[in-house]
Amino acid sequence: MDYGYIKEGKELKEKNQKEKEIELLLSIINAKNDLENANRNYEYAEGNLIDYYLYEIKANQSKLDYLIKTAKENGIQGDSVKSLMFKGKRVV
Repeated sequence: MDYGYIKEGKELKEKNQKEKEIELLLSIINAKNDLENANRNYEYAEGNLIDYYLYEIKANQSKLDYLIKTAKENGIQGDSVKSLMFKGKRVV
């Protein structure tokens, strides 16, 4: 996740609100995909990988919870995520 700035030439320009919202929504989609992948990998893990995927699941869930909380605090609704996914901007 970027920190609110875009590099234009040699200068940094602050992102506008819409750009920040889109980036946050894309981060939520990516975090959700990461969590789903970790859950899927856990199902087939053996030995020490079981612990690894458990930690990865917990970390991804915490990240997703934080991003959703941030989105709610900024007034971003769940419909925004759905509209991004339907516009073909889903990021894997």
